[in-house]
Amino acid sequence: MHIKTLTVGPIETNCYVVSDEETRECAVIDPGDESGTILNYLESNNLKCRCILLTHAHFDHVGAVPELMEETGAALYMSEKDNGVPIGSGSECFRAPEGTKFYKDGDTVSVSSLSFRVLATPGHTPGCVCLICGDAIFSGDTLFRDSCGRTDFVSSSTDDMLVSLRRIAELPGDYEVFPGHMSATTLERERRMNYFIHAALRG
Repeated sequence: MHIKTLTVGPIETNCYVVSDEETRECAVIDPGDESGTILNYLESNNLKCRCILLTHAHFDHVGAVPELMEETGAALYMSEKDNGVPIGSGSECFRAPEGTKFYKDGDTVSVSSLSFRVLATPGHTPGCVCLICGDAIFSGDTLFRDSCGRTDFVSSSTDDMLVSLRRIAELPGDYEVFPGHMSATTLERERRMNYFIHAALRG
């Protein structure tokens, strides 16, 4: 498994290209902006995008979805709980295009040898998920290094966020954590250092 981080857009969203190094097939996680940057990376590395996976449907995580779907023919996966729901500071919402596949907690999406397990982690939005592949967690805007996602939006929930953070923290073992913004971290580090995880574990 090879993981490439492309930081795109004005809010510097982390878009991840996760590829099988033998077959050159890949998944693109949270293509938030700069479709040209993402497509150029795929082309220059001879990668075949088989699916687009969303951790949630805020504008800065979905901006390049239409172009990427059109150019690659890849299927889009997301939680139905974020489809057409006001999930920002106002009334904006993302409406899933025709053919979108809706995943839920416990589902898996496979790309060649890669298997992405869906972990429902609502709080930042109703449909937030983390995606677990091997020893990596793509945590979107649920878990950040030393922090967590905002819960002051229309459809956010602090209570749900704490439940989600607890669920992540109680996963067995350690993982590399690749968040929607800022730098990567590890789950063990966040168990030790992250105030919000401490609060979640106190219950």
